[in-house]
Amino acid sequence: MDEDCRRPKPGAVPAAGHIQEHTPFSNASIASIPRRLSRTPQTSEEACRLLVEGNRDFAEMTDTPHTAKTRPIIASDPRGLGWGVGNRDVPAQAPFAAILGCADARVPTETVFSRGSNELFVVRVAGNVLGQECLGSLRYAVGHFPTTLKLVVVLSHTQCGAVTEAVHLYLEPHRYLEIATDYAVRSIEDHILVAVRVAAMSMEMLYGLEVMREPECQAALLEAAVTLNAAWSAYCLCQEFRIRFPNLGVVFGNYDIVSRRVRLPLSPSDEITETEQGLFAPPENAEQFRQLAHRICSSRLVQSLLT
Repeated sequence: MDEDCRRPKPGAVPAAGHIQEHTPFSNASIASIPRRLSRTPQTSEEACRLLVEGNRDFAEMTDTPHTAKTRPIIASDPRGLGWGVGNRDVPAQAPFAAILGCADARVPTETVFSRGSNELFVVRVAGNVLGQECLGSLRYAVGHFPTTLKLVVVLSHTQCGAVTEAVHLYLEPHRYLEIATDYAVRSIEDHILVAVRVAAMSMEMLYGLEVMREPECQAALLEAAVTLNAAWSAYCLCQEFRIRFPNLGVVFGNYDIVSRRVRLPLSPSDEITETEQGLFAPPENAEQFRQLAHRICSSRLVQSLLT
């Protein structure tokens, strides 16, 4: 698939609109809803483009002030919610993308991408880590919905609590004793510490070994580790599915809670560029991981946090 999906084609999905007042659905109105609301992408590139465009619509929709008489909506086919169907006619699952995301309450996955019911298969866990249960859920989705599911996404987000804790553990190793006997929590942090270590090594190469002792280092290390953690999980998923499902796309991105954009965070939230918005293919080897870590840690965003 394309290296990334940051340049969507206009008009590929219906833009979010406005309604004057709430009107209940009737069976007749359900029957008249165009099928385009739940159309299935035919390729991983198209699926990725729909998500990128959906996030753009969501960000623009929430950027715009609305009057008391109007409110933004996200188009959704009510058939996916069971409206107008009997017990024997419940629609089958037909997601076009599976998303591994964080359980953070500030990141409502379907809303972030402007998608409705029965379009996304969402797996959420603290730190969007790829543990056995999450991997099993994604295996289920890929294996059971092969005709509709075209894309797997790993979605991280800024100010992630699980990654923040991993950064604290890395900078203050004695704190690891506090979770040593808590296997459930420790298993999450152990996954994330891989990305934290990679980010720390890159920052030390760029700014010197003393950078880890600077008080500003924690915020910069967090920003870098959040994205590298998502990229690492996406890489693992590529290796998981590449042989049996060669046409399945795997991408990653970071949801910025302030700007509400999904992106590769290289600039401060109020200076986001077009090229860093979207979903991106993960590194394919150790050298590409090193290059990604260097790119993030040398970015204007990290530099601004270190000063």
